[in-house]
Amino acid sequence: MGNYELGVKVSIITILINIILSAAKVFAGIIGQSSAMLADGVHTLSDVLTTLVVLVGLKISSKEADENHPYGHEKYEPVFAKILSIFLVITGILIGYEGIKILITGEIKTPGRIALIAALISIISKEAMFWYTIKAAKKIKSFSMEADAWHHRTDALSSIGTFIGILGARMGFKVLDPIAAVIVSILIIKVGVDLYMQSIRGLVDQAADDETIEKIKDLTFSVEGVKDIKNLKTRIFGNRIYVDVDILVKGSLSVTEGHEIAERVHDLIEDSIDDVKHCMVHVEPE
Repeated sequence: MGNYELGVKVSIITILINIILSAAKVFAGIIGQSSAMLADGVHTLSDVLTTLVVLVGLKISSKEADENHPYGHEKYEPVFAKILSIFLVITGILIGYEGIKILITGEIKTPGRIALIAALISIISKEAMFWYTIKAAKKIKSFSMEADAWHHRTDALSSIGTFIGILGARMGFKVLDPIAAVIVSILIIKVGVDLYMQSIRGLVDQAADDETIEKIKDLTFSVEGVKDIKNLKTRIFGNRIYVDVDILVKGSLSVTEGHEIAERVHDLIEDSIDDVKHCMVHVEPE
């Protein structure tokens, strides 16, 4: 199964589960009179929207290079990841606002048992969805799908907070229900901000990590005829890497011989490091 097909399969499955889970949580929140559970249900509904954004991002970023995008479409991945992170922050703010409003007005009700059961089911379901999605995201190296996975994790955290709040409220501490909603909102906002900063990395031509750079150097020096590396530049392009390397060879070599060495370096780097989309090798006399 290709990367795009795997991403679509995971996204569709999580969308269907989230629709069912969101409806159940909103129903439980209304019947059980729990503001925390209602907020949790809305958060799950936002997961449906963000996963749809992931699907669009995967579709666009998987397209081959064309006349208008000769370097490909990989940078659309972090763009969509930024959109998802903004969804997370907005969701967190809205949940926090509702919790604070209830605390200020003092209109706090004791949640019913159905809300407690719904919270427990949500914790288990959302944590399972996190691991299912993050595993696929790592495999296909998708920024937006990884962001979506963390959205599932924040929903699991949200449900943990909801469970504690509802349990405390049922034990007589009614104020814990809206307080739980506020605490969860802060966690969601933090994850959103972290993901936003991470997505920027794929858009500003940041260099590859030190381990990858060292591997590129080792591969280059392993090619017979390479005397030294004059210059090495890497840049992250969405979820892929571009490499520019200037190698030094014997000045007495012919153009053909120098070109053959450059070709071996080029092929070795691209074949050995999956994340490298393109390697440009420039030859200079020693």
